[in-house]
Amino acid sequence: MKLKTLSIAMMAIATTGVTGVAVADEIRLLQENPNNWVSAAGNYNNQRYSKLAQITKDNVADLKMAWSFSTGVLRGHEGNALVIDGTMYVHTPFPNIVFALDLNNDGAIKWKYEPKQDYDETVPVMCCDTVNRGLAYADGKIYLAQADNVLVALNMGNGEVVWSHKRDTAARGATSTAAPHVFKDKVLVGISGGEFGVRGYIKAYDLDGKEMWQAYSTGPDAEMLMDPKKTMSMLKPVGKESSLKSWKGDQWKIGGGTTWGWYSYDPDLDMFYYGSGNPSTWNPVQRPGDNKWSMTLFGRDLDTGVAKWVYQMTPHDEWDYDGVNENILVDQKIKGKMRKMLVHFDRNGFGYSMDRVTGELLVAEKFDPTVNWATSIDMKTGLPNRVAKYSTAANGPDVNTQGICPAALGTKDQQPAAYSPRTGLFYVPTNHVCMDYEPFEVEYISGQPYVGATLEMFPAPGGTHLGNFIAWDARVGKIVWSNPERFSAWSGALATASDLVFYGTLEGFIKALDAQTGRELWRFKTASGIIGNVNTYKHEGTQYIAILSGIGGWAGIGIAIPSLKKSSDGLGAVGAYSALSSWTNLGGILSVFSL
Repeated sequence: MKLKTLSIAMMAIATTGVTGVAVADEIRLLQENPNNWVSAAGNYNNQRYSKLAQITKDNVADLKMAWSFSTGVLRGHEGNALVIDGTMYVHTPFPNIVFALDLNNDGAIKWKYEPKQDYDETVPVMCCDTVNRGLAYADGKIYLAQADNVLVALNMGNGEVVWSHKRDTAARGATSTAAPHVFKDKVLVGISGGEFGVRGYIKAYDLDGKEMWQAYSTGPDAEMLMDPKKTMSMLKPVGKESSLKSWKGDQWKIGGGTTWGWYSYDPDLDMFYYGSGNPSTWNPVQRPGDNKWSMTLFGRDLDTGVAKWVYQMTPHDEWDYDGVNENILVDQKIKGKMRKMLVHFDRNGFGYSMDRVTGELLVAEKFDPTVNWATSIDMKTGLPNRVAKYSTAANGPDVNTQGICPAALGTKDQQPAAYSPRTGLFYVPTNHVCMDYEPFEVEYISGQPYVGATLEMFPAPGGTHLGNFIAWDARVGKIVWSNPERFSAWSGALATASDLVFYGTLEGFIKALDAQTGRELWRFKTASGIIGNVNTYKHEGTQYIAILSGIGGWAGIGIAIPSLKKSSDGLGAVGAYSALSSWTNLGGILSVFSL
């Protein structure tokens, strides 16, 4: 379909509204047009790959800033803008402002939406900065998950609220930081707040705001939408009340497993995929058992929400290795057989390749060699082979377990990787950080921090750098090349059809590398540290590269909140990233580049 014809179709949708198949077809057509960037990851499959190739290895050194835009908000800017048919939609951290910028009129502001949220109720319970990871589009509407747990649908033409729904309350520690995701005819949204004892869930709405289903991460089968006979784990039925049996008493009710990461969708299977976060509290002694199904990858039916399969990566987590990172869907050949794969780079330092149809574990290997809490993953049971020396549960409360790798922020946090179907490789921004971890007894009080651990973080052994940007072959579980970074690579990556890969750094550099060799070809220092995700689009024949910069997030929390002084503040990040203040400062800038 030509862009002009598609634009007319979108105008009709924005005016009249449609449902079901028509919406699904429209989204897929928009995704297939590389001039757009229509969802958080650009496509259902989370590959963060663009077919655009105007910017090449030969000319990328000529990239210049084309224009920029100040969001007017300081604090951490995660996520990326959407681009749909000549309009760019930009979001901010709290207070979650949305701007529509007219690319046909020098980026003029078409409209601005600024929600009214209760600062005193919401911001104090936002763990690890006031970030928001982006927007979604469908049916002529832009969807925003506000920090105060209001999901809002905005008219894409004028920014007016079409519908909204408040699904939770910040008074108990529940907030929203993740981007909503639209798959086919449903809007999916998760919840944050594991550090406040919030029980994680995912909720589905139709495009008119009607609640369709809700699936919890922990608890009874009926509330988790688990079928004890048909929901599989390691190719075997999970059995009746599999979650309840893995917790002591009612701890599952405040058990975490929140859902603040990235979701992906396979329209052919009509299945979507996501991960759940850490169990509450961070003191593992207070929650004996495997704590299912925190730290788990889920493959669910989109229409019903029922889980087809689950895989728990870190049973009875002892280190805060949330499992919320993105799941990238690819089709690759492993051991001579084509597989519908799901590739996941977990906080725990292992890269997992799964069969996304059945949940079969195909590959599980370390993507940073310094990972030491486990030696390997047992491919028959799926369980990690743990190293007793680094067990915070075995050592008990008030004992400081030292030298654990990775740190709680993981070998990779939520900063999403990219995949190139041209090279067959995954491009992964990583952390190279270890920690000392001391649990302590903590009492649950609704709306109060429920952490129960003190952390100190520092560079991994073998150097002073805190990050690497790597190329990974998920078919065999091997690093192909690695570029060390002074600080953690905390920006989402982008791969393009010209065999380039882009990412940003905490100092504020956006970089372009040769996707085949890792050789750096271009860099530019933006106004603030980058924790946003790189994306690309084409407008009036010109390809652009866009990035949000604005230091903050977990790694930059010491700059975002200057009152944090101790090295253990910010859940240990302040000490590890104290040198960041010599390189960058607060900001909120969209930077756009072209040849």
